[in-house]
Amino acid sequence: MTWKPPWRRCKRHNLPLLGELEVVGLPRNIVRNAPLVSKEKMKNDSSKAIYLYCLTHSGHLWPIEGTGVDGKDPVFLHEFLDIVAVLSTVSLDEFCGSSAESRLQDLSWLGPRAFRHEEVIEQVMRYSPVLPARFGTLFSSLDSLHKLLQKHHDAILRFLGWAADKEEWSVKVLLDRATAKGERLSKVLSNESGRHASLPPGMRYIQEQRIRADLEKELSGWLEEVCRKIANDLSNYTADFCRRRILAHGTTRSDGDMVQNWAFLMPRSAVPDFQTRIREVNANYFPQGLVFELSGPWPPYSFSLSIEGEPES
Repeated sequence: MTWKPPWRRCKRHNLPLLGELEVVGLPRNIVRNAPLVSKEKMKNDSSKAIYLYCLTHSGHLWPIEGTGVDGKDPVFLHEFLDIVAVLSTVSLDEFCGSSAESRLQDLSWLGPRAFRHEEVIEQVMRYSPVLPARFGTLFSSLDSLHKLLQKHHDAILRFLGWAADKEEWSVKVLLDRATAKGERLSKVLSNESGRHASLPPGMRYIQEQRIRADLEKELSGWLEEVCRKIANDLSNYTADFCRRRILAHGTTRSDGDMVQNWAFLMPRSAVPDFQTRIREVNANYFPQGLVFELSGPWPPYSFSLSIEGEPES
């Protein structure tokens, strides 16, 4: 029987309190020669915090290129039982305190760090299943990290086993309202061309406005039905599916309004067929004003285990 996780969180990066942990997904085996850091080297520096990128299985260790989120300190690996934590050290003042919230609103500060956070996790998932932590997950010491890993050890391993050989793919459904309404209006007017043309200009204008108002209501029902049908169809290729928060206009590469934001977790072997199906769907619905924007692969953020808070001593 396939194990299914009992959580259905759909979250991306936001800054947690010190010691909060939200984990997500990793791949399977790993490579070699990564630096390991002992507890002794981490002691007695209250100005530093431990920054968690992700968790994975222990085994072969792999080199991670570049620095951590701060652009200075290297990324290192730390083994606890049969789990490896991917970590770096950061200045505590950068992520905690009164100035942390204002930094989160500053894209020139946040952007490069969030990008590096993602980049480190993606390096790991090339080799092993991952359980990624959200941006800004900090621990005061390796001991506090150990307590949390000890408490949730079995759940973490179950998640890593379940997420092995799977990837998250995002599908954003974008609507070009002008195209969708224009295409539908032209069909209605074409069907009623004889009767519509015979009306006096004033009556013709009133009739057109009524048709447009009716089309707005009809468009909502059509969108709901199409999205339900396509989501069910695409779910046949996947191990799991969830709906994510709809993002504001202008946050995607396309110009349309986002009407759905889906995440699919699928076996790597199913990805080519999934991509083909997305192309077929777009060929069908693009002339009607709908675009299904595919991106990935991502670590399984949307399907991850959520563990919050350091255990009390």
